[in-house]
Amino acid sequence: MMVAEKIITSKDVHLYYGEREALKGIDLDFMTHEITALIGPSGSGKSTYLRLLNRMNDLIPNIRITGDIRLHGQDIYAPETDIVQLRKEVGMVFQQPNPFPFSIYENVIYGLRLAGEKNKAVLDEVVESSLKAAAVWEETKDVLHQSALSLSGGQQQRVCIARVLAVKPAVILLDEPTSALDPISSSKIEQMLVNLKDTYTIIMVTHNMQQAARASDRTAFFLDGQLIEYSETAKFFTAPDKKESEDYISGRFG
Repeated sequence: MMVAEKIITSKDVHLYYGEREALKGIDLDFMTHEITALIGPSGSGKSTYLRLLNRMNDLIPNIRITGDIRLHGQDIYAPETDIVQLRKEVGMVFQQPNPFPFSIYENVIYGLRLAGEKNKAVLDEVVESSLKAAAVWEETKDVLHQSALSLSGGQQQRVCIARVLAVKPAVILLDEPTSALDPISSSKIEQMLVNLKDTYTIIMVTHNMQQAARASDRTAFFLDGQLIEYSETAKFFTAPDKKESEDYISGRFG
């Protein structure tokens, strides 16, 4: 049995867009080898919070962040933080599949090429192992040199996940990774994530409460920029502590 340890910690995190406070003092820690689902209505802050964890919000003008976020105990907002290295450690998969307009093979090894890897045997091995881990090897192994854009949406999303896996991150962030996909593709990705948690820590924003209930170990419920409740998923969906959580699960709002 693998021992779960804290890998990311966040304390009293506030985020302001100009004057507007979008995150209001979030305290949230993540354990290794677990899937955590971030749920809540649109505009509740869950995607904004997710993007803090690999500093994707840095690209937005007029933003101010306070509080403490650490990966392996290191402050990721410290001036000396290497953002390229951080984003290698904390990979991101977006809502819309976003393969580059290259071959499937070149998509997967993009990060390794940037890092200067030229050994074909190494690249071949990474392509195969990453596509297998992303559950899309059988569908792509004979067409690796065709454009990734020729694949279906579900296959494209799994190739994007393989691209993240190829650089061996510690944490994978997923922002509604199946919301643009059909139920069969969604189910394949969900099952793949459950298989991947032996190796990675996975944090996923989802609008789909059934998906959160099926796939995650812990669930964090956001509302109006606040973290209302954070607990083991089974407990959250059967015996939530807060009335707001109960109202959300039962569909009274959101």
